[in-house]
Amino acid sequence: MDARLREIETNSALSGAKWIALKHIGRSNPVAFVAMALVLAVIASLAIGPVSLSFEDVLKSLFHLGTDPRAETVVWQLRLPRTLVGMIVGAGLAVSGALMQGLFRNPMVDPGLIGIAPGAAMGAAAVIVFGNRIFPGLEVLYLLPLCAFMGGMIVALMVYRAAVIEGRTSIIMLLLVGIAMTAICSAATGFFVHLSNERQIRDITFWTMGSLGGARWEIVYVLTPCILIPLLITPWLARGLDALNLGEREAAYLGFPIEKLKRWVCLLTAIMVGGCVAVSGVVGFIGLLVPHVIRLIVGPAYRRLIPLTALGGATLLVFADMIARWIVAPAELPVGIITSLIGGPFFLVLLIQMRRSLTL
Repeated sequence: MDARLREIETNSALSGAKWIALKHIGRSNPVAFVAMALVLAVIASLAIGPVSLSFEDVLKSLFHLGTDPRAETVVWQLRLPRTLVGMIVGAGLAVSGALMQGLFRNPMVDPGLIGIAPGAAMGAAAVIVFGNRIFPGLEVLYLLPLCAFMGGMIVALMVYRAAVIEGRTSIIMLLLVGIAMTAICSAATGFFVHLSNERQIRDITFWTMGSLGGARWEIVYVLTPCILIPLLITPWLARGLDALNLGEREAAYLGFPIEKLKRWVCLLTAIMVGGCVAVSGVVGFIGLLVPHVIRLIVGPAYRRLIPLTALGGATLLVFADMIARWIVAPAELPVGIITSLIGGPFFLVLLIQMRRSLTL
């Protein structure tokens, strides 16, 4: 079985679309490279903003070495929880994208394909519009993440149950039902927008574009186990996802429980995407772009792809959030705009490279 899996990894390696630079990184030490990029992104996120801090101020503030009290307040109360939330959300979205791409055996798949993000957006829009009327004594700020998470989980459960036919999960049905539920949730969100006032429209629009502006230590404490526990489970699915590259029947012949693998992938993806969207809103392109680029660097073997994808997703979102806070300071852009501006052109270049390789 081990020899067969090694053959799968070798034969399924992408060849034509790899850039020379990506090859060089992959041959050297990709883990060290991505980890160093994450460290630099974290330091920049802590230092850059409406109140600029030096590298020395950041280090002194982190270790309480008697720096300026204002700098310590900025680092510990504002930027550090926001940076940690960005790391966790970026890692969760990127690994969710890698899992869904493995399940569908398609590197162009996004984790929102089965309707989790639109379901969360529908729940968030409902709370923004009706929260104060239904729960007058409860702040919408605390109710919104909960209802967004529940909306995403309910939609994911409905999609999965509809895709199960005679005890087997149909990937085609999972895709089609996910598209249908995405349309329904988008229509419901549009209906809530129609019923909302100007302030509520602004809140819904800003939330659907993605933002880490609401990050606090309380969110870090709640979000960390919600995302890290599924992240720690995903490496156990690596060998099954590698075998699934051959096809469901071939993977079953190799002895892998395919239906259990599908359930675990859908469950972990729903938890991670639901938790991420609940606290950050809809942040696009991370789950699509990061696993695709990491796959070009290290190949399709999931035992390497999963940890590197987590590091890459964390790096990209922290870097994008830093740009969102800096580019129009003292205001800030929604981080989803930045990830789309970074991911869209970069992904387009990758597609052009793939097209050229196919025409050679």
